[in-house]
Amino acid sequence: MQPLQHVLRARGSLRRGPLASVSRLRLQNCKAHSRLSDAARPSLERQQNGVPKDFSSRLMNGPTFQHFLRSMSPPQEKPSFPEAEDPPPYLTVDKLLGRQRKVYLETYGCQMNVNDTEIAWSILQKSGYLRTNNLQEADVILLVTCSIREKAEQTIWNRLHQLKTLKTKRPRSRVPLRIGILGCMAERLKEEILNREKMVDLLAGPDAYRDLPRLLAVAESGQQAANVLLSLDETYADVMPVQMNPSATSAFVSIMRGCDNMCSYCIVPFTRGRERSRPVASILEEVKKLSDQGLKEVTLLGQNVNSFRDNSEVQFNNAVPTNLSRGFTTNYKTKQGGLRFSYLLDHVSRVDPEMRIRFTSPHPKDFPDEVLQLIHERDNICKQIHLPAQSGSSRILEAMRRGYSREAYVELIHHIRESIPGVSLSSDFIAGFCGETEEDHLQTVSLLREVKYNIGFLFAYSMRQKTRAYHRLQDDVPEVVKLRRLEELITVFREEATKANKAFVGCTQLVLVEGLSKRSSTDLCGRNDGNLKVIFPDIEMEDATNPGLTVRAQPGDYVLVKVTSASSQTLKGHVLCKTTLKDSSTYCSTERIATLS
Repeated sequence: MQPLQHVLRARGSLRRGPLASVSRLRLQNCKAHSRLSDAARPSLERQQNGVPKDFSSRLMNGPTFQHFLRSMSPPQEKPSFPEAEDPPPYLTVDKLLGRQRKVYLETYGCQMNVNDTEIAWSILQKSGYLRTNNLQEADVILLVTCSIREKAEQTIWNRLHQLKTLKTKRPRSRVPLRIGILGCMAERLKEEILNREKMVDLLAGPDAYRDLPRLLAVAESGQQAANVLLSLDETYADVMPVQMNPSATSAFVSIMRGCDNMCSYCIVPFTRGRERSRPVASILEEVKKLSDQGLKEVTLLGQNVNSFRDNSEVQFNNAVPTNLSRGFTTNYKTKQGGLRFSYLLDHVSRVDPEMRIRFTSPHPKDFPDEVLQLIHERDNICKQIHLPAQSGSSRILEAMRRGYSREAYVELIHHIRESIPGVSLSSDFIAGFCGETEEDHLQTVSLLREVKYNIGFLFAYSMRQKTRAYHRLQDDVPEVVKLRRLEELITVFREEATKANKAFVGCTQLVLVEGLSKRSSTDLCGRNDGNLKVIFPDIEMEDATNPGLTVRAQPGDYVLVKVTSASSQTLKGHVLCKTTLKDSSTYCSTERIATLS
């Protein structure tokens, strides 16, 4: 049986309720079931083994509802990890193999997309594909895409136009070049991508990466293939991501997927689905493997990472409700039971005392005291918290459906700084959201000045289809006003971040070396505990772990750097010695508290 164009293979649970439309791909000429040709279709007039040839008679003699009830097997316990599935009946096992075709992967957008790229490559590698960093020699080009803003999507459209030339000029002597769109943009613009850009051969949504070998096999036959079905349970818990950079000192570990917050401006629940968490056991296994490989830092990833809740272990599914930050609410019913983020953070930090632990992106509502206390106590959990504010106006925060007021947010900031002395803070802000007045904008400016963030991510508002804002609010702030307000926010952020970062001048910082500086071949670059970039000369230094020896710092080393200058984004200094996280923690913590308190 030949596969029809655009036929989807459902994998995982289909979404129910208000997000149902996200889980279905309605493409022109798409059929729900394959149709056999007339020659292959069994004739209704045929009579075999005494079975009546009349369709009505056969229907009357067929199985009844009671037959299905009697034959129904008892429900089976769901396995911890999904089992390998048989190939589709129209594809042989050989067709699903990559046969050493070379894959070129490009990643756009957030850290989740970086991790998704590693998951996709892990799946393709097991199917016999090879990876290449040379676009010209690629047989398959896959773009892992972002839909958070219009600018991110326009980047992909421009890239597709560039790749069109590469595809049309492909020599006939080589296998045809196949191009695929993966991730959020595939989920959001499914029909438009296939119809507008005929050069795209396959689409795979964030929950469909296991299906990549089949999609590529279908594309190999010259047909377009797509799977953008969202799942209620897909976490890729059994897929060990393959690091795209073998020399990397850090890695991202996805602990959950999707989001339930339904902020009015955000497309994520519609492109990545509802929130579900990985089992703790699989996360710990991945972190241990990364530690064994010598990596010195992991970042736990999720759309709302600190609302993590593992329900896979039944004994922990009690009726204890989720604790929220004081003064915060949710847009969904309070969740019960499960292993929470504090439990996971505790166990991850115990895997390797010399491995730094970070997490992103959190929501301010999910910082109960037990999480803050744990960050304060553990030397290898970085004293840096990302706290997305989005706006400094309570009126706009309500329109955004963020679940807090400006006052509650500021109170949380004070509580965090009291709980974790010397903590570094970062945040997200949106300029020009629906209905934002000049007074609302000035309140955001004042919040930036009040908090003095060390790191900031600021953007102009971009209306996204399917969001609550798209259906219920009006994008009434002119583009020129959005950009002017954005520039003002960036200017204020840089002024205040410079002041905050200058507090590090004269301090000694523990820096995890990443490699050479991008701007100077004689300098090295790394990051301190607060995730600020630190630049220092590449010179010989004392090795405090081996007294009497001098060494040059290598990627993955911890070094002490005396800070001599600071800007809004970077610290500079001179290196003192090579050390370990454990040996440096007491000294650096004491100095940081004395300086930043």
